[in-house]
Amino acid sequence: MFTGIIQEVGTVAHVERTKGLTRVAIYAPTIAFQVHPLESVAVNGVCLTVVNIRQSVLSFEMIPETQRLTTLGQVRRGDTVNLEPSLRVCDRLNGHLVLGHVDGMGTVQRRRQRASELVVDIRISNRIRGLLVPKGPVTVEGISLTVGATLTPSTFSIHIIPETLRQTTLRAWTVGHRVNIELDYVAKLLYQFVHVVKSKRQRYDVLAQLLRGVTKRNRHAELPY
Repeated sequence: MFTGIIQEVGTVAHVERTKGLTRVAIYAPTIAFQVHPLESVAVNGVCLTVVNIRQSVLSFEMIPETQRLTTLGQVRRGDTVNLEPSLRVCDRLNGHLVLGHVDGMGTVQRRRQRASELVVDIRISNRIRGLLVPKGPVTVEGISLTVGATLTPSTFSIHIIPETLRQTTLRAWTVGHRVNIELDYVAKLLYQFVHVVKSKRQRYDVLAQLLRGVTKRNRHAELPY
């Protein structure tokens, strides 16, 4: 579990792609001395397991599913990535609860520089849009951010302070850049709960109609005696 507060921007040192597995080595001198093998690190918002640590380089392995569903499938040597070690019980929740399970990808549609902030519009699928709310939390490339007040049917905006630009890969995002998106876990639970209740209610309504029909037919049936 993570909080979406980036601890270091690492640099991809090596990528080895085989038929069923991709190994990625990331130069991360700050957090390399904070984690151990088999611990979790969020890489651009994707929860990966550290398989090896050598000096200041962390190594990870990715299965095809991870490559297909996240932007890490296109990672190349020299790319910079957002890194966050897993949360400890005693840590402060400075961002919001992040699981590192990406819900989908979005595309940077527009960047607008204002006096004290950068506004980035991100195009998303209908499935993701349905679970976003104004001023609610969202994780983009592992960064805990707030959804802007204005949403369209296919986009949402994020407002970035200068410090976030300095401490993350966000400063390098250009129009067309693909990003990982993780929705608020609480919102997903509520959405699932509401749909389960709605589905059960529909089944109960159908059953009630059937029972009413049976009762009505029995009322008008001829008695056998």
